[in-house]
Parts: sequence; C-alpha cells; structure tokens
Amino acid sequence: MPIGDLEDLDVLIVGAGFAGMYAVHRLRGQGLRVRAYDGADDVGGTWYWNRYPGARCDIESLEYSYSFSEELQQDWEWSRRFPEQPEMLAYARHVADRFDLRRDIVFATRITSVTFDEGDGRWLVTTDRGQRVRARFCVMATGCLSVPNVPDLPGADRFTGRVLHTATWPAEQVDLAGQRVGVVGTGASGIQCIPLIAQVAGHLTVFQRSANFSVQGLNVPLDPEVAHERKAHYGEYRERARRSFGGMLLRQNRVHALTASAQERDREFSARWGLGGFEYMAAFDDLIFDPAANDLAADYVRDKIRQIVRDPEVAATLTPTDHPIGTKRICVDNDYYDTFNRDNVTLVDVRRDPITEITETGVRAGGRVHELDTLVYATGFHAMTGALLAMNIRGRGGRRLADHWAHGPRTYLGLGMSGFPNLFVVAGPGSPSVISNAFVSLEQHVDWIGDCLAYLDAHRLTTIEADPAAEDDWVADVNAAAARTLYPQANSWYLGANIPGRPRVFMPYVGGVGRYHKRCAAVAADGYPGFTLSAQRGRS
Repeated sequence: MPIGDLEDLDVLIVGAGFAGMYAVHRLRGQGLRVRAYDGADDVGGTWYWNRYPGARCDIESLEYSYSFSEELQQDWEWSRRFPEQPEMLAYARHVADRFDLRRDIVFATRITSVTFDEGDGRWLVTTDRGQRVRARFCVMATGCLSVPNVPDLPGADRFTGRVLHTATWPAEQVDLAGQRVGVVGTGASGIQCIPLIAQVAGHLTVFQRSANFSVQGLNVPLDPEVAHERKAHYGEYRERARRSFGGMLLRQNRVHALTASAQERDREFSARWGLGGFEYMAAFDDLIFDPAANDLAADYVRDKIRQIVRDPEVAATLTPTDHPIGTKRICVDNDYYDTFNRDNVTLVDVRRDPITEITETGVRAGGRVHELDTLVYATGFHAMTGALLAMNIRGRGGRRLADHWAHGPRTYLGLGMSGFPNLFVVAGPGSPSVISNAFVSLEQHVDWIGDCLAYLDAHRLTTIEADPAAEDDWVADVNAAAARTLYPQANSWYLGANIPGRPRVFMPYVGGVGRYHKRCAAVAADGYPGFTLSAQRGRS
C-alpha cells in the first residue's frame, strides 16, 4: 500500500504474536478483509523479542501450543518439556509458513493512533510509516507482556558500557565472557538469565529489590511416549484444560493442606518440588485461598533456599517474606539459588542499599560503585495495558482510552469497553489472561470475536459496544474474584505495582478459565446481553 493512501479493511489486527497470528487465520477464513501490523520484523510477539539467555516458557510445551488445527498439533514435535525461546520462535514461524499468514501482516510498523469516526462508524488508524487505514473492527492482539519497563534511574544515560534489556535482547550473539555484568531485577527473566550469565561472566552483580519464590524447572527432553499418548487423545486433554482453573492440566490435589498430616504435607511438597513448574501450587487445594495453608507451602520453599544457599546472609536476602507464595507469578528456574554459591556472583539488596545513580562506569548502591562492563535490565513490562495505552486510542467523542482507564483498566468480559465500539481486546485486563495458559485464552477470545462478527453480519448489524453498566458489573466481578484469593496481598505486576504512579487495580480475572468460558459462551448464546448492538444509519 503506498504511503498516505487510505486502505479499507474489515478487521485491523494489532500484533503478530500468537494471538494476532490466530486472529489473521480465523477471521480471514470467514471471508473478511484482514490486515495485522507489528513492530517486529517477523512473527512471534514476545517470543521474537525476549531472546535473553535462558528464556523459556513456564507452561509445558504440549499445552502451550495451538489446538485449532489437529494436523498442526500432530505434526509438530516439541523437543523439551518446557519450550525454550528459539523453539517457540521456530514454532511461530512454522505456523506462519504453514497457513501463509505473512501475506496479511505488515511488519516493522507500529500503530500511532486509533480513532473512531462516529459519522462513518469506522476506525481510522495511522502508522509510524505514514500509512492510513480505515477498518470496521479493530482487534487488539498486543500481548500482555510487550512494552518493556525501563526504570528511571538517575544518570542512566551516562553509562559508557553496554546496556541491554531482557525484553529487547539483540538477535545477534551477545558475548559476555569475562565481563563484569550487572543484572537489575530478579523477576522471571532475571531468574532465568542470571544462572547462564554467571557461567560466562568474569563477575556478576545482581541487584535485587524484591525476592521472589522460584521452584525447579526440570526442563528435561520430552519423553516420546508422553508426547505420543498426549497426541493420541489431544482432543480430550484440550477440553479438560478449557474447563480447568488455569487452562492447563495440573495434577491438582483436592486435599486441603491444613487437614493433611505434617508427613503428608512434606511428602506432597517434596514430590511437587521434584515435578517443577506450576505443579507446586497444585500440591493442595487451598494454597491460594487460605493464608495458613499458603504459609506451609511458602515455608517449604524458604527452607529449600536456606538448604541450597551456603551463605546465611545471602540466603536470607533471597528468601521472600513480603507476599504469599503464588500471588506473584511463581518463577521456574534451573539452578537459580545455587548460582549464589559461586565465587563470581555478588548479591546487592537494593532495599537496604538503594541504587542512587548510574555512573559512567557502573551502578552506585549503598554508597559503593559496582564497576560494570555491561548492564542488564531484567525489569519486566508495563504489563497488560502498556501497549494499548501507547497507541493513542480514542473512542466516541474523542475520549482517550487513557482517560477511560485513568483509575485502572475497565472492560466487559475483558473483550470490549464502553465508548469504544467495534474494538476488541484479546486476553487483556478483565480476562484470565496472564493467570492462565495463554494459548487457551487467546484461542477462546479470537473464536468468540469471530463468532460475534459473523452474528453481526448475519443480523445486518454494524456496531457492538459494551454497556457502561455491564462494564461496571464486570469490574466488580473481577475484583470480587480476586478478593476471594490471596492474590491482592502481593505488590505484583498483576496490580501494576511495578510501574510508579500507576493505579493499583487487580487486572486479571481469577475466577477460573472454565467459569469464564461458560460466561462468555452464555453471553453469545443469549444475543450478547451487556453489549449494545445496532445498525449504523444509512447502512444495511
């Protein structure tokens, strides 16, 4: 499309990660004119950008994958229990090739404005390359973890060494051999990259603000017999996952921790520690609801940290005490705690010794400058809302999405927003989203959107928009679901607590994937109550 020309589409999709890719495939298959835009040079979304050492998924590969194509899930062979970034990117590229998706994706292009034209009933969209697009519908498949959070530290632009961020890691090989490396942050990306960086760095300094719980990853090669059995019954497994709490098939123990004996608890926690991953939080049925039960699970991991880390002071610094286990996304590691037994690793507690500035040669914390050659920010993302707020979205009356969300994100079912007709969000705030298996959530959302657009066309309707009252009720439901759990007790990125000045609102829906799917299906089956559906004047 020539720069400056106005292209007409049925659906404009923002993002070419796994949600955007499936949206292209599904909606194009309905005969709609579809185009997706992405700032990257290829498909993959977060798995395109997050190339840092040790980057891998914390959900098992046989579940963290598409289910929409039986042939695809039968043909693709995963190599390991938890997919690592290169394999996830290879999978994305394979899907794009297999379904010829790239012909309807514009790469290396970012959306700069999205404005609803009330007279025309369409969205006017512009890009950073000067392209202008008009679309009946917009689907925001922007991803929940796509806008890096770079801390605003005094003197950050003065550092003369190399600066990296885990969320925008270079595609080319990064040689850290023998270097003095600093890593700021010990969330998921820090916990994954720190052990590998320590193996090659001359010295690694880790700057920790908040200690996080982490369990073993046990990322072994995938057992061919396990893969064969899963593929033989994939349909059954997928349906069970859709009915589950988190969209994944954990070995959930329905016993309450407080009713089990001390020996039974120790045996179960030990077995779950050996299984690794999210299986640990499924050890008992009450861990995310009952503070006393949660304390038992947390104390087991705290004991593990003290057993692994030889220096008692370092172990104490690495031991989380400020939040219930599982209320921040539990991390999955390979040898994270043992890394702090290495002679070339130093841990700096920035709660006790705050970072006061970045100097030309390193990081000043606690009155001391830690000399560095390379500084790595493992500081996460503007999660869930960052990409949406960056696009200057304006709905009816020119109302900015930033103003609509001034006190925290508001949606109906996590799918639509009042005042923003014909604009859908995939796996955003108000949906199970980051609490769930992303593939289960994104497929369900895209399918719901596809069915909705077909319904509108079949009934000669042009506009669908969330009702303010329904939005209010859903926000209340999301808050009520969170209040029944321990999740709000942590200052987590689920609340936006990692971004200074951001409203503290619990964003994902934690009432369970199965319950959420039923609610969405019931809304569709009943003709979309909670939404206003209408025909644009002069259209039919």
